[in-house]
Amino acid sequence: MTPQEVFLIVMLAGLFAGILSGIPAMLAIAGVPLVVAVIAAGFGAFDLNFLSFFPARVWGVMTNTLLMAVPLFVLMGVLLERAQLAERMLGVLARMLGGSPRGMALSVLVFSAMIAAATGIIGATVVMLVLVALGPMLAAGVPKARASGLICASGTLGQIIPPSILLVLLGDQIGNTYLEAQQRAGNFAPQPVSVGDLFAGALVPGLLLVGLYGIYVALTLRPARGAVRPPRAAPVPWAEIAFTFLPPMLLILAVLGSILAGVATATEAAGLGAVGALLMAGFTRMHGGWWRR
Repeated sequence: MTPQEVFLIVMLAGLFAGILSGIPAMLAIAGVPLVVAVIAAGFGAFDLNFLSFFPARVWGVMTNTLLMAVPLFVLMGVLLERAQLAERMLGVLARMLGGSPRGMALSVLVFSAMIAAATGIIGATVVMLVLVALGPMLAAGVPKARASGLICASGTLGQIIPPSILLVLLGDQIGNTYLEAQQRAGNFAPQPVSVGDLFAGALVPGLLLVGLYGIYVALTLRPARGAVRPPRAAPVPWAEIAFTFLPPMLLILAVLGSILAGVATATEAAGLGAVGALLMAGFTRMHGGWWRR
């Protein structure tokens, strides 16, 4: 094993240790490679002159219009979460499905798929599900192990269900690599691979995964021992259902539909989604309970 490979392993271990230690991920991701590079340079395993390429690399990322979609999708997800739109959707879904253990678990699964389609964020979705869904699932009689597993599995649906942040990042790399490969093969006018193509290809597998999760939950979930069956909930008013689900669904259709139809790029659709989420959050904070009046 060469010294460069040794320091590469040290850097990966340091990244995991830094992230798991609780310090901000930004500091761990930026600081650990720099510290390892300085140490490796002391052992002659790294040339510090390579760091001079760092400003050009940062400038290239900042001027990449495709990657601008990432913070816009993140902003859309944060707005939906901070305005308690996600929490309200989960509560209405649970009441619609009766509040039973199976109904509560299916509510969390459907809610996770909607949040994945609205934000594309993974870590924030898992944290939000723990805060919002874990307590109600345990109270409904879902076993602790099954509730934790469902949150971990459904919280990662944002990896594949568009608009996935990962697909946006992969679209930039795959598009450039594909163009280079086609040019080397003698094709100097290839059809580019866009983020919209990746979104279209990931939509059906993502929905299929949600369906398989739902079948597994429906067939295998049993109430925890000693769990008290919750009383039957009152019917949910249609006005509340429409007010809770119609705006997010229209936002999802607008974002994904504009990308898949070729009307807008991923960055333009992300901007549309951020503005729509901002308007939804503002209206909800001002008129959140109008159907009860």
